[in-house]
Amino acid sequence: MDTKNVMIVGVGGQGSLLASKLLGRLLINEGFDVKVSEVHGMSQRGGSVVTYVRYGDKVYSPIIDEGEADIIVSFELLEAARNLPFLKQGGRIVTNIQQMDPMPVITGAMEYPKDLVSKMTSLGAKVDALDCLSLANEAGSSKAVNIVLMGRLSHYFDVDEKSWYQAMEEIVPPKFLSMNKKAFELGKNA
Repeated sequence: MDTKNVMIVGVGGQGSLLASKLLGRLLINEGFDVKVSEVHGMSQRGGSVVTYVRYGDKVYSPIIDEGEADIIVSFELLEAARNLPFLKQGGRIVTNIQQMDPMPVITGAMEYPKDLVSKMTSLGAKVDALDCLSLANEAGSSKAVNIVLMGRLSHYFDVDEKSWYQAMEEIVPPKFLSMNKKAFELGKNA
């Protein structure tokens, strides 16, 4: 199998690192060679966070270059648009529609871009956008956006749902497991 590339992008504190660990564990359990590389911006201050997950028969590098991502999973709409150059032609974006104002928008120096989903689609991306925050709240916590996104992402992997739950059981603390399973289901079925 050729190496496949997934980028997980978001803003610090949204749970992208847990999402990458879940995806990495799932793929290891499925028998793939997996490399996960966490690339942090100013994540502690609400800045961009990027994680690369690469998998296949043999993966030699953890880094994804521009034009190589098969899928971009985004916790925030503008982060999806900002990372569009990394997407392969005809690649897929799975994104939360939540908008978190970056500092230039907060200070009034810029406006948050409009119609990002249609702009990304017009550039050739297959965009699967949904309101993950509402679904996470329905599951019991706004912090479950990451697992809602993983549920949605599961549509694009030929992996049994039980394997996703097994990976979740291996990395999520038991007291949060029930809520996370509900978040996964809500994302999957949205």
